[in-house]
Amino acid sequence: MKKMVCIVALLTAQFVQAQTKTVSSTIDNLKSEATADLQSKYEQYKKTALTIWDYAEMGYKEVKSSALHQQTLKDAGFNVQAGIAEIPTAFVATYGSGKPVIAILAEYDALPGLSQTNAPQKESAGKDAGHGCGHHLFGTASVAAGVAIKKLIEEKKLTGTIKVFGCPAEEGGSGKVYLVRAGFFNDVDAVIHWHPGDANSVTMTSALANKSAKFRFYGLSAHAAASPERGRSALDAVESMDYMVNMMREHVPQETRIHYVITDGGKAPNVIPDFAEVYYYVRHPKKDDVVAIFDRVVKAAQGAALGTETKMEYEIIGGTHDLLLNKTLAKVMQQNLEKVGGINYTDAEFDYAKKIQSTFTFKYPDYNKASTVNPLRIEMNSGGGSTDVGDVSYTVPTVGIRTATWVPGTPAHSWQAVACGGTEIGTKGMMVAAKTMSLSAIDLFTNATLIQQAKEEFIKAKGSYQYKALLGDRKPALNYRD
Repeated sequence: MKKMVCIVALLTAQFVQAQTKTVSSTIDNLKSEATADLQSKYEQYKKTALTIWDYAEMGYKEVKSSALHQQTLKDAGFNVQAGIAEIPTAFVATYGSGKPVIAILAEYDALPGLSQTNAPQKESAGKDAGHGCGHHLFGTASVAAGVAIKKLIEEKKLTGTIKVFGCPAEEGGSGKVYLVRAGFFNDVDAVIHWHPGDANSVTMTSALANKSAKFRFYGLSAHAAASPERGRSALDAVESMDYMVNMMREHVPQETRIHYVITDGGKAPNVIPDFAEVYYYVRHPKKDDVVAIFDRVVKAAQGAALGTETKMEYEIIGGTHDLLLNKTLAKVMQQNLEKVGGINYTDAEFDYAKKIQSTFTFKYPDYNKASTVNPLRIEMNSGGGSTDVGDVSYTVPTVGIRTATWVPGTPAHSWQAVACGGTEIGTKGMMVAAKTMSLSAIDLFTNATLIQQAKEEFIKAKGSYQYKALLGDRKPALNYRD
């Protein structure tokens, strides 16, 4: 009897093992198919990315960039809903039905003041903006990954729903916040995203919560020499506010970041300005702290108005959460990134990389780092930037990667980043991202347990917190770049 039980147990184990191998083999085949499909469309997606790189449209003004992505998705068979969340350049493209619902984020806004050709030396392209954060690559890779998954659903090799979200104005406009606030992620099971960078790694560092506003002061004009006593300078108010905020830096948590730029300080020295404006960002690793510090900045503005006998009003422009990390999804994405691997430079690209690095004034890593994948490192309380992906991550389990679209050492928001993004180096890194996102999506579509584990981790990490947009109930700041 015992012998029979042992035989049955052995046969059962062998059957389970065989089934596991079959499932694993099927998934590997799907991944190979998606990778090959993406590679076959390399030139097509390269053309799309470089077209949007040339458009270089700023936040909420990405009319042509958004339209190009939408058309690509429509041509592939997606149902595209445009102008969502009261944002003309936002969209959601959907294919398939039922669960799971997996979403991929796409961005496509450029930055002001970073006009640059793709040359390895500073050389203006004669435009108002440039893709210094690589969002032309970001959006294109995300669309490409979505199309690759759609093909597998269409062929009935996967079941469920794939969504691609067109997300405008990440650079200060908080575009995704409005999509979250309007409930567009409520039925989504997991979100995948990526970002251009100078290395290949899974994003397991948090981001800084951010709240921004434009402070506007109104005074009285007068001749600065003939009758200065009749005037009340709005510029004096801005400078007074800036002085007080700078004094305040000593008395805020050291992790705080406060930046400002005077967007309007008057038009002529001999005319006392009756209007002046200053644009502020306040950042901190914790969302509650950033709100408290921002409120102190408001008090400095109120004090400046009182002291200069001017009037003050402010407009909240943006507000984003910190990034809620998900280790469960990160481990899966790490495996897929390692499977895809980094990028290899040609001799000409090595020469280009050396020229780019020769313009740096700081220590930089070896350019061969672009060909490697960083090990998974979890740093929950670090990260120097802000992103509206943070708001998405407080709504649904979210995971992302960075890939080497720029020469190693290249800082974001630089002319060097714009230049690299207009070359084959940028395109190669973009395709690493597209492939990695596709493979990770396949894992999510074929493993319900993985999604459940990610949701359990998400619920635990979020705790009792009920999401609330830091920018309040304001409508999208469609003209914040004006």
